[in-house]
Amino acid sequence: MRIPRTAALASAAAVAVGVLTGCSAGGGESILDRETLTIGVKADQPGLGLRRSDGEFVGFDVDVARYVAGKLGFSDQEIRFTETPSNVREQVLEQRRVDMVVASYSITASRKTKVTFAGPYYVAHQDTLVRAGDSAVRNVRDLANRRLCKVTGSNSWRRVTEERGVPARLVETTTYSDCVDRLIRGEVDAVSTDDLILAGFAAQRGNAVKIINAPISDEKYGIGLHKGDLDGCEAINRALTEMYQDGTAARLLDKWFGRTTLRTTDSVPQFEGCS
Repeated sequence: MRIPRTAALASAAAVAVGVLTGCSAGGGESILDRETLTIGVKADQPGLGLRRSDGEFVGFDVDVARYVAGKLGFSDQEIRFTETPSNVREQVLEQRRVDMVVASYSITASRKTKVTFAGPYYVAHQDTLVRAGDSAVRNVRDLANRRLCKVTGSNSWRRVTEERGVPARLVETTTYSDCVDRLIRGEVDAVSTDDLILAGFAAQRGNAVKIINAPISDEKYGIGLHKGDLDGCEAINRALTEMYQDGTAARLLDKWFGRTTLRTTDSVPQFEGCS
């Protein structure tokens, strides 16, 4: 049975006992007991999770997942990435088709009833993307009666229409890449979601789109685990702390977003606590 490097360094006796006996504090198998690791990531979000033509997944989320997996004791050969769209993230965890999800996965109260979250590993902010020539949308209120792209399984549209009561006209699709394509073609007027996602698309699409730089929320990106895997959650939080302290987080943020106008933060986020 695998004994992760983080377990050997754990200061809490209960955590160490849980790893050595093969039991999670929440009951059932922990991610720490796995011999290989299947990680759900996005495949269509440039800068975060993108599948290249050769099949390799690249992006900030992918690099974070690889770093964390390494700290848990997994080699690159023991890691497998798989495409995980927004609308199936809880499902693939509940069905144990993946061991963890690192896919611009915002921590919310409703999701925490189904998933145990480590992190956040980054706190993004929801902003809005419009066509480069659009000067009419300066803030979220300007989306009233405009066509706003809604991605199935994402909560971003709710923060516009429900939390802020902006009467935007929703146009539903399954991915943010399709949203951006529709935006460029003139089929929707705006895409509103996390600024890291928008920055990745803005960098990829050149001068076709722009971020309005009017953030409306904090988006706490968590690492989703099987519900109740508290040992795995605590081990991942230790790895994330080290990722910021050793400078890896700052390096990765610069690698993926340094050429955009996005202002990133390289201090350790405040963790939610494992539950």
